[in-house]
Amino acid sequence: MKEEEVILVNQENEQIGTMPKMEAHEKALLHRAFSVFIVNDEGEIMLQQRAASKYHSPLLWTNTCCSHQRVGESNLDAGKRRLQEEMGFEAELKELFSFIYKAPFDNGLTEHEYDHVMIGNFNTKPKINPEEVEAWKWMSPELVKKDIADNPKEYTVWFKIIFEKFYQHLFNTAENNEG
Repeated sequence: MKEEEVILVNQENEQIGTMPKMEAHEKALLHRAFSVFIVNDEGEIMLQQRAASKYHSPLLWTNTCCSHQRVGESNLDAGKRRLQEEMGFEAELKELFSFIYKAPFDNGLTEHEYDHVMIGNFNTKPKINPEEVEAWKWMSPELVKKDIADNPKEYTVWFKIIFEKFYQHLFNTAENNEG
């Protein structure tokens, strides 16, 4: 099976090439990615625990799903595809914001991503793919924020970065809707 390729981009998110995923992570090159947050009607976030077999960050908690767009695939289509592949359900997604981050791992790999953060709504039990996901749970944003502070080693490096921006976005949106 051919290794999945990522889309290399510049600081303006313009495609400048493609590269095998592992090579891009070894060289810490900026590439396009996405992160999906699924929330239920109670405002809780669906978190996933990464499968034990993952080559980095196994058994750590993270957002509902994340991955990399394929060439010619829109951000939303990529998010929907991966949500189905990892969590076994479909949901309408909306892109909230995007930003660049760089996060090195203990194993010598580095995530350097132009990340597109999306949100969707779902209220029932997922049908998780055990090759991707060990477990899942619902948590309120406030409890996630507290648990990251109390137990930072239980969460993926990128989730801690992305969650802070997601939390600020939720807070700022709520404030703007009240004003």
